[in-house]
Amino acid sequence: MRNLALKLFLFPVLLVFSCLVAGTYGGLHNQVSYTVSPDYFHAFKFLQFGFSPEWHTRLGASVVGVMASWWMGLMIGTPIAAIGLLAPKPSDFARGFVKATLIVITVATVFSLGALIYGYMVFSGDNIAIWALTWEGVGDRVAFARAGNMHNMTYLGGGAGLIVGSIYMFVYARRPRT
Repeated sequence: MRNLALKLFLFPVLLVFSCLVAGTYGGLHNQVSYTVSPDYFHAFKFLQFGFSPEWHTRLGASVVGVMASWWMGLMIGTPIAAIGLLAPKPSDFARGFVKATLIVITVATVFSLGALIYGYMVFSGDNIAIWALTWEGVGDRVAFARAGNMHNMTYLGGGAGLIVGSIYMFVYARRPRT
């Protein structure tokens, strides 16, 4: 009974941890995508998040990243933590959760970087995503499409990471301890 109580105490602590990790990931991710296309932020993201012009900077891009991604920590952390309750000890629960979180971040990063590489290989002046043609105030539509593709695939990577992280957490929580 004591183990269950400790695990239930850890549950919200680990969710806060996952939100911090997700927010940090978003802030760092946006530094890369801002380098690829400042227009993506100036013509889209800053407006989407209602940022005043004085925040239309690299720091503003990081803040957008935190705001756009911290909640993924809840969306991804909750099911992984729930699976983690199967672990026999609170220490196994916490350790497995941290490892599963790192797996999710790794998978999301692979998807994001893969999308960016794809964008550099495929998008060109006459071959870009149709949605990139519709935005006003964009000087470099190819770079805009690359950054947008990177952002879209990162969310898909988070979903794939959730699947892989959940499987890992289940196996980790149920494996026999010696």
